[in-house]
Amino acid sequence: MALPVAVQVYSVRDDAKADLRGTLEKIKEIGYDGVEFAGLYHQDPEDIKKMCEEIGLVPLSAHVPYVDMVANPDILKDYATIGCKFVAVPYLMPEHRPENEAFFTEVVPNIKMLGAKAKEYGITLLYHNHDFEFIKVDGKYALDILYEEVSADLLQTELDTCWVNVGGEVPADYIRKYAGRCPVVHLKDFYGEKSDDMYELIGIDKKAPKRPGNFEFRPVGSGVQNFPEILKAAEESGASWVVVEQDNATMGLTPMESITKSREYLRTLGY
Repeated sequence: MALPVAVQVYSVRDDAKADLRGTLEKIKEIGYDGVEFAGLYHQDPEDIKKMCEEIGLVPLSAHVPYVDMVANPDILKDYATIGCKFVAVPYLMPEHRPENEAFFTEVVPNIKMLGAKAKEYGITLLYHNHDFEFIKVDGKYALDILYEEVSADLLQTELDTCWVNVGGEVPADYIRKYAGRCPVVHLKDFYGEKSDDMYELIGIDKKAPKRPGNFEFRPVGSGVQNFPEILKAAEESGASWVVVEQDNATMGLTPMESITKSREYLRTLGY
């Protein structure tokens, strides 16, 4: 049975900022089954819950900044109110990444704490990777160390297939590595090679990127990823949802056109 497909609202963030309800309605019209939030656009959680119910979208999950959750773990109550089944740690700033001791002395214990707090609200905590977790510490990827250190009852995976690939691993293989622990899989396509300053592309770093100019995010099915194999691995490994994400629109398309193109491609695969 084909997995339901959600979209990360960050992919159309400017549209959502201007008109969240209208954007959600368009997402439903395009054919998505659910949404993953990244910010609530100054809307009340009860109102967002009502929007999703009326439009017919599942408020599957949300990306909530790590520092915000650590500062106020009870922020998770807002997402429980919306009806989110999952909340993901979406990104770590440089000072919290595995190349720094803080990853092991602060981040790992904090994620354990947040996983326990999420459970209190009926939410499962996920970790959404980039490629910086694919550095090796004592012969192991930092990402694998995180999943070893934090038990599966407190933390599940949200493998981002683009960043797994950029990190040097085969996405489908990595999904299978975490079979039974990968309820949500991010579908993200790209073209080109890894570069030194890729995070300028997702609006994190503002400095000019040091790259030949050939890396870009693309709609699902328009880049280098093997999605038939990724989707097969997701189904076989127990995933319950896949989520389309495109950090920046390319190929002359608007963000809304980009997620439309991704959805149309997935339909050709039976999703």
